Amino acid sequence: MSMKPTANNRDFPDILAGGVLIFLGALGLWAGRDLTYGSPAMMGPGFLPKSLCTIIALIGAVVLIKALSKPHEALDAINPKPLIILVVAIAGFAFAAERFGFVAATIWLLVVGSLADPESRWREILISTAVLTTLGALLFVYGLGVQMPIWPF
Repeated sequence: MSMKPTANNRDFPDILAGGVLIFLGALGLWAGRDLTYGSPAMMGPGFLPKSLCTIIALIGAVVLIKALSKPHEALDAINPKPLIILVVAIAGFAFAAERFGFVAATIWLLVVGSLADPESRWREILISTAVLTTLGALLFVYGLGVQMPIWPF
């Protein structure tokens, strides 16, 4: 028995994703409408943005066409807890970076963010936090010169 797509069993998440990609590609093309495109041999300022936006819109069209031609697949129930934990971790980093320094903000981000995974172990969390905080400070604050205090004092 073949299941043909109907209005009731279409793959709406993929339809929405395809529509969003088409919209974003079209929006980018509209925003860059005044930029000169040029040619591959003599690229203008609009060559790369317009090319990328066209590719994004085409990918959206492919996703949309595939979604309209296949039946909907049931999705698992969404557990909001990991998403909420990650949002709190990122918001806490943004809040703490200027006030408490890069080290404290990064420790907050990594420790709280790791709570989103129920299989994470404290030993792994502590080791990865120490390594990533050190590498992040060396790369961003010292290497790239990001204007962020390392310590709160």
